[in-house]
Amino acid sequence: MNKITFIGAGSTVFAKNVLGDTMLTPALQDFELALFDIDPERLADSEKMLLNLQATSGSKCQIKAYSDRKEALRGAKYVINAIQVGGYDPCTITDFEIPKKFGLRQTIADTIGIGGIFRNLRTIPVMLDFARDMQEVCPDAWFLNYTNPMAVLTNAMNTLGGIKTVGLCHSVQVCVSHLFRQLDIDTTGVKSKIAGINHMAWLLEVTKDGVDLYPEIKRRALEKQKEKHRDMVRFELMFKFGYYVTESSEHNAEYHPYFIKRNYPELIENLNIPLDEYPRRCINQIARWKTMREEIVNNNNLTHERSHEYASRIMEAMETNVPFKIGGNVMNTGLITNLPKEACVEVPCFVDANGVTPTYVGDLPPQLAALNRTNINTQLLTLEAARTLKKEHIYHAALLDPHTSAELSMDDIVAMCDAMIEAHGSWLPKFS
Repeated sequence: MNKITFIGAGSTVFAKNVLGDTMLTPALQDFELALFDIDPERLADSEKMLLNLQATSGSKCQIKAYSDRKEALRGAKYVINAIQVGGYDPCTITDFEIPKKFGLRQTIADTIGIGGIFRNLRTIPVMLDFARDMQEVCPDAWFLNYTNPMAVLTNAMNTLGGIKTVGLCHSVQVCVSHLFRQLDIDTTGVKSKIAGINHMAWLLEVTKDGVDLYPEIKRRALEKQKEKHRDMVRFELMFKFGYYVTESSEHNAEYHPYFIKRNYPELIENLNIPLDEYPRRCINQIARWKTMREEIVNNNNLTHERSHEYASRIMEAMETNVPFKIGGNVMNTGLITNLPKEACVEVPCFVDANGVTPTYVGDLPPQLAALNRTNINTQLLTLEAARTLKKEHIYHAALLDPHTSAELSMDDIVAMCDAMIEAHGSWLPKFS
């Protein structure tokens, strides 16, 4: 029997979406769904949830939970990754509270910035352990990565792990629909093209019947900017740089040097920037799980409708050889010609029995490539720190981060990195 392995299966709600989709896909009915998580209680919850879903859906997929990761991976054709190393407590708390002592505020801290750097540094060694297991027991498997920081982790699995990896994010799928809904524009017949890097890809073209919709988008966005809303940072970026960015305002507020500034506190208020947003979400999610657990895990009448997640559609396309288009995170093999070849980029890709085939984009508008490169600098130096285990590259990554370097002195950035290394303790490898 073929096998799909889900690592981080204790993410029960996400497992329901991705594996629930799989169970509703005819081409995937002869697969075992192998579940692995380091938390046995959450693993058992997900197994019970999926068995309930199997009963109500009539799926022929087999559900099996594993306590041994290598056995869960053995013989897998596809591996889905949704782990979070260190969780909210202690690691997310550390990512926010120590920078705050140095005067550095963040919103999400899961991509770049000081929080993103350290999330990478504690996650890359774990992911490379997966890669070593996979090289031994399922070397030809496709690795579908949903874990942030997306660009660096996908890069690490491809270049350091030697595993066929594509990174999957929601932001491309919902970019146009989200923008048009808030501007009250009909999406029927709209064509779009998106490319860049994860969480900072750009809506390069958006047309209907051959007509460029950007003038109308900007007109309505300017009108909407007169009142507070959740997308104010993205609109400001669009007005200044010409294009709409895929990921949310709370994310993009901390990817750039312009928005979260101690000397301009009015920017936080005027642009409706939610500082410490991710810890709030974590706390709410932990509290909400008590209720959701009853609804999802112990529900014998559990149902599911196929979601917009890419995973099942990727596997379906590979199994049936019926092509499917995705926005995928892949290595920049000449795809975006004015971004570094060492970078992981987010571009349109076609999936079929040959795997994931990225499409050529060419040059981004120069100002967009320049913005992307400011984040790529930190990404590549974080990867270098993980590869070499040299502390100096952690400093380099932080010193080149746009938001961090706009707020702190060089000495304070180095001191903050040292404080983060000490606070993380055994969550990090030993750096020299």
